[in-house]
Amino acid sequence: MGSITSVSNALSQIGADFTAGRTRTELAKCDGIILTGIGAAPAAMTALHDQGLTAFLSSLKTPFLGVCLGMQLLHTYSEEGETTCLKVLPGTVKRMNHAVCKVPHIGWNQVQILANHPLFEGLKDPAYFYFAHSYAAPVGPATTAAADCGVRFAAAVSKDRYFGVQFQPEKSGDTGLQFLRNFAKLCKSLPR
Repeated sequence: MGSITSVSNALSQIGADFTAGRTRTELAKCDGIILTGIGAAPAAMTALHDQGLTAFLSSLKTPFLGVCLGMQLLHTYSEEGETTCLKVLPGTVKRMNHAVCKVPHIGWNQVQILANHPLFEGLKDPAYFYFAHSYAAPVGPATTAAADCGVRFAAAVSKDRYFGVQFQPEKSGDTGLQFLRNFAKLCKSLPR
């Protein structure tokens, strides 16, 4: 679903042991899963469904990180194409309001960390990350970090072993690499 190459390059840069798995069998062997995404929610959910991954991804026991569209798919619903998503988190992902924020929202933005979380270990607060999106989830109970571009939105979410970020850590320089290191460390530290 896009950005696999840039995420793979970032994981190589931090020395993470990874595979670009696409099947349930491959993913079941992993200590953690990253779902990247550039594209549209309807096409992404269709691809996950066609690969038999929707139920699997909705009931994981291993850490899961949704990046950009991958984070949006964790929610119940997306206005984009009126799409039912993975339903891990409650809420509707909505198109950003172009009257208050340039859409698509592309570039560096300040992220305010709202919760003490292992994924933010060693990061400044506020931290700066790179964004490229037109849809966003509202700030809610699962929000661990927020950003603002005229309207405040969830920049990071967490529930159990599910994590999501609207920003693109693989394109966010040293801060993004530290975030990915923290995810890799978390994957190794949690029992399966």
